[in-house]
Amino acid sequence: MHRLPKATPLQHVARIVLGLFLLFAGISHLTFARGDFHAQVPDWVPADKDFVVVASGIVEITLGGALLTLGRFRVPVGWVVAAFFVAIFPGNISQYVTGTDAFGLNSDAARGIRLFFQPVLVLWALWSCGVLGAIRNRDTSSLTGFKR
Repeated sequence: MHRLPKATPLQHVARIVLGLFLLFAGISHLTFARGDFHAQVPDWVPADKDFVVVASGIVEITLGGALLTLGRFRVPVGWVVAAFFVAIFPGNISQYVTGTDAFGLNSDAARGIRLFFQPVLVLWALWSCGVLGAIRNRDTSSLTGFKR
């Protein structure tokens, strides 16, 4: 029988903080920062910007809630959260390339520095949810969170 890799107290706290961060970001998509999030939707996305902002906000709320409540499934949740951060990265790149001001990022330097934080979020999700430990242990059932 395969067991879920044990999380350290620091990983647990980091997962909770990331969950709260995603809940806050998701709520802000739907309320006070909606216009700022429009700036991150690249023009080449074939959907209404407001729809993309609302949909991504709902996804962020869902992922934040999952990080806070689905500890038993934290490894697969970690994979999904990391994939989400990768999926939204083109929006950050677009904001940099187009020079669009939003979130107080009103210079190329500020927008450029922000690009370096996206990989940090990916690693944060993978580490805090135990994905990196499961990879290190090469335990395939731990990588998915499901028993064979």
